[in-house]
Amino acid sequence: QVQLVESGGGLVQAGGSLRLSCAASGRTVSAYAMGWFRQAPGKEREFVATITWGGSSTYTDSVQGRLTISRDNAKRTSDLQMNSLNPEDTAVYYCAAGRNGLIRPTTAAAYDVWGQGTQVTVSS
Repeated sequence: QVQLVESGGGLVQAGGSLRLSCAASGRTVSAYAMGWFRQAPGKEREFVATITWGGSSTYTDSVQGRLTISRDNAKRTSDLQMNSLNPEDTAVYYCAAGRNGLIRPTTAAAYDVWGQGTQVTVSS
């Protein structure tokens, strides 16, 4: 069984940066696709970014150029570097892993394992 734990959330002013980290335990996730989603209050969970086992990534349009997803297969981690944050980025951010590491899924149903989430709050 794979387990995911996110860290790095917090409160930041608009224009600031945060780095989220997702650590996997239990089994190697080097062959998995890794993704990040977020859920704001009163809204549905939405796709943010995904990365294949080989390092190819896809982003939702609203974060393109500001957020960067990465992974370290040896350390079994995936990070989300977030720059130029704005209040619309406020949400609980979730890390997810999908068994097909060759694709870049953007829907939650394509992922098999989820972390518990970490809160990101951006003040104006």
